[in-house]
This record gives sequence, structure tokens and C-alpha cells, in this order.
Amino acid sequence: MRGTLREFRSFDRPVRLLQINQAGINLGFYMLMPYLAQHLSAGAGLAGWAIGLVLGLRNLSQQGMFLIGGTLADRLGHKPMIMAGCVLRSAGFALFGVSTSLPLLVVAAAVTGLAGALFNPAARAYLAVAAGERKVAAFAVFNVFYQGGILLGPIVGLVLLGTGFAAVCLSAAAVFGVLAVLQGLCLPSRPASAASPASAASAASPAGAARPVSRDWRQAFGDRAFVSFAAAMIASYALSYQMYLTLPLEVQRLGGGQTGVMALYVISGLLGVAGQVRLAAWCARRWSRGQAIGRGLALTGLAFVPLAVVTWLRLPAWWAVPAVLLCTVLLTTGTLAAFPFEMATIADMAGDRLIGTYYGLYNLLSGAGILLGNLLTGALADVGRACGWTALPWLALAAAGLLSAGAVVRLDRRGRLSPVTAVAT
Repeated sequence: MRGTLREFRSFDRPVRLLQINQAGINLGFYMLMPYLAQHLSAGAGLAGWAIGLVLGLRNLSQQGMFLIGGTLADRLGHKPMIMAGCVLRSAGFALFGVSTSLPLLVVAAAVTGLAGALFNPAARAYLAVAAGERKVAAFAVFNVFYQGGILLGPIVGLVLLGTGFAAVCLSAAAVFGVLAVLQGLCLPSRPASAASPASAASAASPAGAARPVSRDWRQAFGDRAFVSFAAAMIASYALSYQMYLTLPLEVQRLGGGQTGVMALYVISGLLGVAGQVRLAAWCARRWSRGQAIGRGLALTGLAFVPLAVVTWLRLPAWWAVPAVLLCTVLLTTGTLAAFPFEMATIADMAGDRLIGTYYGLYNLLSGAGILLGNLLTGALADVGRACGWTALPWLALAAAGLLSAGAVVRLDRRGRLSPVTAVAT
């Protein structure tokens, strides 16, 4: 941890503020979201379809608006979008706490999701420009704070839950309100790039302010190297999301209950907090960005092999417990190895001019990958149970990770992941 703190202190104030901001965002989000479904059922008395509608709309409004949020960040500035997102999420969470009416809950879900679409690409774009050549290190520390918020959020939420769900919602809303004020008072309006005078100049004015939005989007969608990279990375997000889907279900099946599920998140969070900066530095010394991303993806795929082996050999159920834990460790480690290099690669491919747009499009495609991955994993699980091939979903996830790793390595060898040298105007 001392190395992480030393790395954190080495950055300028805007970078440090954005890293702390991400911890606050995840703290507030995970104070509330793990307990929302139970509240909608027991507290608001909603039917199952209505609960699915509320939760689905929150995700859809966020994933579907990422591209627009990124474009707004490029045109109106990163700071206004970060602040607007925090204010909207504060309003959405407060609305969750004071209403049990389905129409108002739907509004709260949509506002909450839109908030994420505004501040997520904007914060990453600001961080990438402000960090300059130190993008990888900046995103490594960023992910430490990200994981720290995930680790603390559910614990704080559980403590507050004893005083009522409204207290959880209003406390989470207060966190985002404080973050909005903090950004307004302390974050410079424009990031000062440490990379080069050219990139600093591009950051000094919103990119493409006089250009039609359609031209910016055509550039992003038409960037074959970037779209190829985003497509190669889609499987990685489907795999990472299994921390919230198949692995908790497997723990529940084994009788671990909510305590077992919480243990998975604690293990993952502790690995992120304790190991991210050291692992990123270790990878940077030995590999190129493409190699680090590819090998991280390969590890996320291999993470599901222990579960496939246990299931295929039909070993006793207690064998599956260490297999789930090993899967969690490997999946988290692979994600940690790839993440800072992945974020830095996106920023460099955008050329420090349409970074928000590129991050927005990337997140949009990642969300589609998560949806498709969840549907395919669920379908394969049904087929596997019907045919007696219960290892099928685990094998498919492992294959997806390895294929994704191979695609990234191929792009790297062909020089498709290299930073841009010039940006068309």
C-alpha cells in the first residue's frame, strides 16, 4: 500500500482528485445497488416484472447513452459532465429513497443510469489527458480507488440498512452531492496535459466544437483499428461480469448464501486495492501494452478452467468451493493486468482529441458484450443441464477469453494498437 500511496502522491492535484472521486462514486453506488432489488420487492411491493423493468432501465439508460455522454464531454468540457452526472445521480438516488411509486422509480432508474453515462467517459477522458505519458500508472491507481469503493460500499450500506432503506438512499445521494461540490471547487475546468504541447493545446478547447456530431461519430466508428480493438475486448467484459452473475449463483448453489457471495467481492476488492499498482508496474517492465492486455485476457479465460474440470469430472460439491475461489482470484488478476493498459490504449488511439467519444463508444460496445455474453452463458447453462454437459458454460467462457486474448495479440503484432501520430481535423 505504501507504493500505491507514493504513486498517488506523484500525480498533480486534478489526477488525484479524479481518483478519489471514483472511490466516492463507487462507494455511493454500492451502498445502494446491492440492496435495491430486495427493497423493490419487500419495501415497494413490486412484482418481479416491475423489478426487472426498473433494474433493466437503469442499465439501458447508462449503456445506451455512453456515446452521447462521451461526445458531450468532448464538446462541452469534461468537468461540466462530471458534475452534471454527480448531481443527476444524487437526484436519482434520493428519488429511490422517497418513493415507492413505479412511475417515479422508473424515472429514478433512468436518471441514475444517465448520470453514469455523463461522468464515466468524461472522468476517464480528463484523467487520460491530465496524466499525459503516465496514463498506465494513473489508471492503475484509479482502479485501486475504484476497487476500494466497491469494497467499502456494500459494508457501509449494510450498516445503514438497519436504520431503513431511505437512509441508505439519502446517504448515497449525499455522497454524490458532496462529489459534485468537490469537483466544482477543486477541479480545473480543463485538464493540463503532461504529454506534449500539442495534446495540451487540443485539451485547451473542446474537440470538434465547430464540427457536426455526425462527423465525430463517423471518425470513431470508421477508425478500423479502434473498432477492431473494441470488438476484440468485448468478451473480456462478458467474462468480468460473471463476478455478478454465474459466480454468485454458483456460490448460492453450493450453500454459501449471501455471506459467501460477499466473500467473493471482498477477495476481488482486496486484490485490486493491494495489487493493482504493483502488478501494473511489473507488467509494464516486461511487456508491451498489447502483450499485457492479451496475457491478462488469457488469464481471465483460464480462470474458468478449474470450474469446468470440477464439473466435468463430477467431483464432490466441496471441491467446487476452492474452484470458485481460484476462479475469482484468476479472473480479478487478469482484469487488473489488462485494465490500465486498456484504458491508456483507448486514449492514445483517440489522439487526445475525441477521447470522450472514444470512451463512450467503447463502453457502449462493452455493454452490448455484457448483454450478449449473459444471454449466451444462460442459454449454454440450460443446454448443458438438459444434455448432461454441465461444464459447457465454463468451457465456453474459457474459450471466449482465450480467443479474445489471441485477437488482441494479433492486433498488437500488426501494429494496430500503436498510438496515433497525427489527428485529422
